[in-house]
Amino acid sequence: MSEAARTYQHFREIFGGEPRIRPGRARTRVREVEGSEPFAPGRDPKPLGAAIDALTAQLGWTGALSQQELLSAWPEIAGEDIARHSEPIAIEGGVLQVRCESTAWATQLRMMREELIRAILERHPRAGVDTIRFQGPDAPTWKKGPRSVPGRGPRDTYG
Repeated sequence: MSEAARTYQHFREIFGGEPRIRPGRARTRVREVEGSEPFAPGRDPKPLGAAIDALTAQLGWTGALSQQELLSAWPEIAGEDIARHSEPIAIEGGVLQVRCESTAWATQLRMMREELIRAILERHPRAGVDTIRFQGPDAPTWKKGPRSVPGRGPRDTYG
């Protein structure tokens, strides 16, 4: 059996393919068909959206797609003003990580955490977000670069 025929059979099992009984003359001979046959049962066209939804559910992609929709829809969830000062980074282990423009914005958004989680659960329940972690802007690090010191780093030398 060719690869195309195996793929067709696999999709036929996933999306259904119950044989239809047609009224009329009884067939005296039953043919064994290997592969695709036009006008065979289960070959009726389906809406593209329904086929894609069934395929994503079958492959287990609904959560990941919902998470990406959430990240792209952050301005609608949080509001335009908040979205200008914050950016969702990733969703890991049920925690939405949001980087804020300043520590003041991070503090304000921590106070709004419950309201934002409620909005997320209403619009994207399959995203799997349990809580939100707000962090300030990235601070410079002294661990790498020309001013780095091996070991524990610079310490007070006056005792």
